[in-house]
Amino acid sequence: MLHGRRVELEALERLLDEVRRGQSRVLVVSGEPGVGKTALLESAIGSASGFRVARAVGVESEMELAFAALQQLCAPLLDRLDRLPAPQRDALEVAFGLRAGDAPDRFLVGLAVLSLLAEVAEEQPFLCVVDDAQWLDRASGQAFVFVARRLLAESVALVLVTRDPGDELQGFQELVVEGLRDGDARALLSSAVRVPLDERVRDRLVAETRGNPLALLELPRGLTPAELAGGFGLLDAPGLSGRIEDSFRRRLAGLPADTQRLLLVAAAEPVGDPVLVWRAAGRLGIGVKAASETDGLLAIGASVTFRHPLVRSSVYRAASTEDRQAVHRALADATDPEVDPDRLAWHLAQATPGFDEDVASELERSAGRAQARGGLAAAAAFLERAAVLTPEPSRRAARALAAAQAKHQAGAFDSALRLVNIAESGPLNELQRPQVDLLRGQIAFSLGRGSDAPPLLLKAAKRLEPLDQQLARDTYLEALTAVFFPGILASDESVLETARAARAAPTSSQPPRASDLLLDGLGLLVAEGYAAGTPTLRTAVNAFRDEDISRGEGRRWLSLASRVAAFLWDDETWDVLSARFVQLARDAGALSGLPLALATRSAVHLFAGEFATASSLLEEAAAVNEVTGASLAPYVGLAHVAFHGREAEAAQVIEATTREVVRRGEGQGGLTFVHWVTAVLHNGLGRYEEALAAAQQAAEDTHASWWRNWGSVELIEAAARSGAAGLAVDALAQLSETTGASGTDWALGVEARSRALLTDGEAAEPLYREAIQRLERTRVRVELARAHLVYGEWLRRERRRLDAREQLRTAHELFAEFGMEAFAERARVELEATGEHARKRSVETRDELTPQEAQISRLAAGGATNQEIAAQLFISPSTVDYHLRKAFRKLGIKSRHQLKQHLLQPGAHTNTAARES
Repeated sequence: MLHGRRVELEALERLLDEVRRGQSRVLVVSGEPGVGKTALLESAIGSASGFRVARAVGVESEMELAFAALQQLCAPLLDRLDRLPAPQRDALEVAFGLRAGDAPDRFLVGLAVLSLLAEVAEEQPFLCVVDDAQWLDRASGQAFVFVARRLLAESVALVLVTRDPGDELQGFQELVVEGLRDGDARALLSSAVRVPLDERVRDRLVAETRGNPLALLELPRGLTPAELAGGFGLLDAPGLSGRIEDSFRRRLAGLPADTQRLLLVAAAEPVGDPVLVWRAAGRLGIGVKAASETDGLLAIGASVTFRHPLVRSSVYRAASTEDRQAVHRALADATDPEVDPDRLAWHLAQATPGFDEDVASELERSAGRAQARGGLAAAAAFLERAAVLTPEPSRRAARALAAAQAKHQAGAFDSALRLVNIAESGPLNELQRPQVDLLRGQIAFSLGRGSDAPPLLLKAAKRLEPLDQQLARDTYLEALTAVFFPGILASDESVLETARAARAAPTSSQPPRASDLLLDGLGLLVAEGYAAGTPTLRTAVNAFRDEDISRGEGRRWLSLASRVAAFLWDDETWDVLSARFVQLARDAGALSGLPLALATRSAVHLFAGEFATASSLLEEAAAVNEVTGASLAPYVGLAHVAFHGREAEAAQVIEATTREVVRRGEGQGGLTFVHWVTAVLHNGLGRYEEALAAAQQAAEDTHASWWRNWGSVELIEAAARSGAAGLAVDALAQLSETTGASGTDWALGVEARSRALLTDGEAAEPLYREAIQRLERTRVRVELARAHLVYGEWLRRERRRLDAREQLRTAHELFAEFGMEAFAERARVELEATGEHARKRSVETRDELTPQEAQISRLAAGGATNQEIAAQLFISPSTVDYHLRKAFRKLGIKSRHQLKQHLLQPGAHTNTAARES
C-alpha cells in the first residue's frame, strides 16, 4: 500500500480508463529522486487489467548507445515488424542492428515505433512505461517524444518518468509527484524506525526530507538508536539525493567485500543481464553467495534490479578508479564480441587508464557501426572517447575532427565547434585543415545562413583544390549556394569573389557531373550575366532529370537544381525535379530534408493554380517541422497568401517574414521574395502604385535573380497601369534578356504579355494572342489566367465589349477556380463594365473541418489509404481513421466516394491533393 498517494493513483486510473475507451494519452511523471515515482508506476501497472505492458528504463551509462532504451521497449514487439510499411520496417531493423543498410532518418524510426505501438494496440490497450527518462540515449529520447506528440486515438498510454522534464517534454500532461504530507510522512517514518523518536527529531526528519519516502526509509538506516533518539546522526548534507546516497553508501560499507564488488559489477553493467553479470563476477572470483548478502540493495533473478537508481550511482561513485577499471575489464571479457561489440568497446574504454591505440581503434569501429544505424550522437561519443585514448597526436586530431563532423550531423553544433577546436590544437595534414574550414562553414550555415558561412566555405574550397578536386568543387557549390542566401544583405564583392573562384576551379571528372555543370553555370551567371550562364545551367538541370543521378547527389542538390529550373522559366523541368526531390526524401526517410522538398514542390502547384494541393504540401511540411523541431522561413506560405489576395492576412505574414529574413541574414530567398509577392498582391488588388514600389525593390537585386525576373514582370504591369512608361520599358528590356535566352513557352509567353501592355493600338493584339497560345502549352495556369485578364482589359478599352467578355469571363472563371480572390474581383469588375454580370460560384467553405481533418480528407479523396496517409503525415492509421470519421459526420457523408464528390464539387476551392511521388 502506498501512503498518501490517493490523488496520484486516481490520476493514473483516469488515464487508464481513457485509454480503455479508445483514446491515447501521454503522461509525464516528474519528481525528485526517491519521491515515489517508480512505486506509482508499479501500482499503475498492477491496476492495468486488460492492458499489454511494455517498459524501458534509462540508464546513465547507456546514454551514448543509440536506440538502447527504445530497443528495450520494442524487443517483445518485433514479431510484428512485418506488418509495418517497408520503409518503416527497414528503418527500425537497421536502427536495432537487425540488418545492414543506410543510416535511417531518426524521425522515420519514430514513425515506425508509432506504427508498431498502434499495431499492438489494435488487439488490446497498450501501456508503455519509460522510467528514468532523464537518462535516455538521445536517439531513443527523440523517438519517444516523436511518438508522444503523434498519439491520439490508438488506445496507447505512454508514461514518461523523469526527475526534471526538459524543454522537449513541455506541453504534455504532467503529474508532479511531491513529498508526502506531514501526517503520512510521520506514519511512514514510524513504520521504518523501531525505536522511540524524540518528537523534535521526528519533525526535523520529516521537514528535512520534505516528505520524500525513500529518504524517510533510508536516512535512519545505519544510525544507532542513540543517534536517532537525540538527532546527533542527522548531519547536514549538500542535498537530499546526496544524503540518500550517503545512506546507501553506509549500508554498502557494511557488506562483505565480495558483495560490494558484485554490486559494482551490476552498477557498471547497464543492461541488467544476469548471465553477463555472473560471467563477469566469475572472472573476478566472486561466488554466488555474494548475492544473498546485499541487504536488499540488489536483486538478481530474471533481471538485475537495484533497490533504487540512486543505489546504482552510489555504488559506482563510491568505488575507487582502480576497482571500476577492473570491473569494466571483467565485463569486457565477459561480453560476446559478435553479439555486442559496441558495449564491449565501451567497457574497454572505461577500463583503460591511459592511452591505448587498440581500444581507440575498437571505439572507432563502434562509431562506424553506430553511424550506420543512424546513431550519430553515439558515433560522436565513441569517436570523442577514442580521441582521448589515442596516443599519437595526429591521429588524435583526426578522430576529434571525425567526432566534430558527427556532432554537426547530429545537430549538436556547440559540441561540434568544441571538438573542432580540439582538432585544430593537434597536427593536421593538408587535407584535414581545409576540412576544418569546411566544417566551420557548414556549421555557420546551419546555425544562421548568414554571411559567416561563404568566406569559410570559400577558404576551404581553395585549400581543397590541389588535394581533392571533386570535394573542392562541391564545396565551391556550397559556397555559391550560401552566398545566394545572404543576397541583398551580402556585398557585391563577396558574391563576385565567390563566383570568380568557382569558375576558376579545376574540373574533376569527364564527363562532368550534374553538380559540376550547376557550379559552372552559376559561376557564369554571376560573373557574365544570364545569357552567358543559361546554356550551361540548362544542361545541368537536364542532367538532374537523368535517372542515373545517384540518390545522394539528388538529395544534396535537387533543391538548388529545382530553383534553377524555375529561374530558367522551364516549368516542365521544375515540375519533374521538384517531384523527384520529394520522392527521394520520402524514399530515404530523410525527414530533415523533406520540408524543403515539400515547399519546393508546393510552389510548382501554386503556379499551376492547384492551391489545395499546394496547401496540403505546406501542411505536411509543417507537420514534419513540428516533430523534428526544425523551421523554414514561410516563403511559399507567404506566396500562397498573396496569390489568394487576402490583404489583411498577407500584411501580417509579410511583416513576420520580413523580420525573420532580417534575423537570419537572408536576402536572395528573403527580402527580394517578399517584395515580389507584395507586388503580386497589390497588382491583384488593383493598387498599382503600391505594386510598383514593391516591384522596383524586387527588380533591383542583381544577385537574387530567381525573384528579380518575376519582380520585373510585376513592375511592367504596375508601371503600365500607373503611367510610368519609362520604368516599364527599362524593366521589359531587362526581362527580355532572360526570356530570350530561355526560349521556353513560359518565358516567351510572359514576355509577349508584358510587351503587349506597353504596345499601342492594333499591334498589341497579336502579342496578347501569342501570350495566351504559349502559356496554354505550360503548367503555369496562373500566368495564363493573367494573360486572359489583361487581354480582356485591353479589348474593353478598345470598345470591343463582346470580345472582352469572352476573355474576362475565362479569366474570372480561372481565378475563381484557383481561389485567387483579388484577381477574380479585378476580373469581375472589368466584366461587369462590359455589361455582363459575373456568375456567382457557390463556394462551400470547409471551416467546420479542422486543418488536419481537411488535409486528411483531401488525401483520402485522392485515393490514399489510411496507412499511406499515416506515413505521409507522421501519425498512426488509427488517428487517420479517427479524423476521417469526424470529417464524415461533419460533412454528412458515409463513404470515400461521397467525400471525393463533396470536395470536387464546383466552387469548393478544395481540389483534391494528388499524392506526390
